[in-house]
Amino acid sequence: MNSLIHRIVSVESVGGYSLRVGFNDGLVRVIDFEPILRGEIFGPLRNFELFAQVKVDQEVNTIVWPTGADFDPVILHDWPEHEAAFRAAAKEWGGRDASV
Repeated sequence: MNSLIHRIVSVESVGGYSLRVGFNDGLVRVIDFEPILRGEIFGPLRNFELFAQVKVDQEVNTIVWPTGADFDPVILHDWPEHEAAFRAAAKEWGGRDASV
């Protein structure tokens, strides 16, 4: 695992539940969050108006929502390595469309 400290420096909605996330090392990644918006923490973000309120918290250097939901910037930076595990976990979290 990479031991570098990754910080999110920008976030932009690119449609649906997808965000373009920029990192301090220059990496830009587009992530579709729809499959993991389940359960108590992330489920409320299925509301587009709420999801659209995403912002970069400059203090913790990651993306956050008014509900308190956030993601570890290292996980997002290395998303291809973690996506399958998050999708599997989301099915266990329940909520709307948990079978997807």
